[in-house]
Amino acid sequence: MKLGRLNHVGVATPSIVESVARYRAVMGAEVVREAFDLPAQGVKVCFIDTPNSQIELIEPLGADSPIAKFLEKNPLGGQHHVCFEVPDIQAAKAWFEDKGARVLGAPRIGAHGTPVFFVHPKDMGGVLTEIMETPAH
Repeated sequence: MKLGRLNHVGVATPSIVESVARYRAVMGAEVVREAFDLPAQGVKVCFIDTPNSQIELIEPLGADSPIAKFLEKNPLGGQHHVCFEVPDIQAAKAWFEDKGARVLGAPRIGAHGTPVFFVHPKDMGGVLTEIMETPAH
């Protein structure tokens, strides 16, 4: 398996609208993608482009969203995960499992429209890590 580029850093937020305003005012963000719902994952997402990656703002769609639970512990929001690209999601899943890392569920379609899975933070130095198949550009 070959680890690819950092695709994005996921940031949980109670309000995408307020977070976008902050990224524009404080960080000078210029390219902000349209926010959209991912009901299967219980979240609304919005991508902010950076020169070499993206910030993925994640807002809960309801009280049962995994992000709602994160925000209970971190009411202001904060870094939720990092996401790396791989050329083959199934090979990557097998690789991580062979190394003893806990893959959280089967691969599913993520916000970029490609298969993703998450690796338990306890197996990644305390960082929830998303692995995504490199999108066709």
